[in-house]
Amino acid sequence: MPLKIAAKIDNGDRWYYEGNIEALMHHPLVDYLGELGDRDKRAFLAGARALLFPIDWPEPFGLVLIEALACGTPVIAFRRGSVPEIIEDRRTGFIVDNVDDAVRAVARLPEIDRVQCRTAFEQRFSAARMAADYLRVYGTLLDTGARGGETRSSPSLQGA
Repeated sequence: MPLKIAAKIDNGDRWYYEGNIEALMHHPLVDYLGELGDRDKRAFLAGARALLFPIDWPEPFGLVLIEALACGTPVIAFRRGSVPEIIEDRRTGFIVDNVDDAVRAVARLPEIDRVQCRTAFEQRFSAARMAADYLRVYGTLLDTGARGGETRSSPSLQGA
């Protein structure tokens, strides 16, 4: 199965890429595309069977995971950082512990409904969801203030 890789290589990591990774990119089934712009990224993710996210550090928030879900693309990701908070195992993708588990998850991709991936994005991560959450928080703060309860405000906003 072909593997297409889209990623930016930071200047600080170029030495590692050139010494350890670059030779692996010359396999006939591997296609390194470099960093993609927004339009190309959307087409890339929407056309993918899955997004592979073999992260090896505690990523605080994986924006690319949400971008994949927005395109209806399932995710196969290592159980690191924010992955378990974003991906719903066996609903929007597979959370795996190692490369062997990830390989097995590729065969299970037909179990994931791409419409469910998009629906999960809309329910949890869309701009409309974010705005509704902000309104709910602001409403709670206003209600607390109207009842004379204490609210915590930023020192820069006090007395405004």
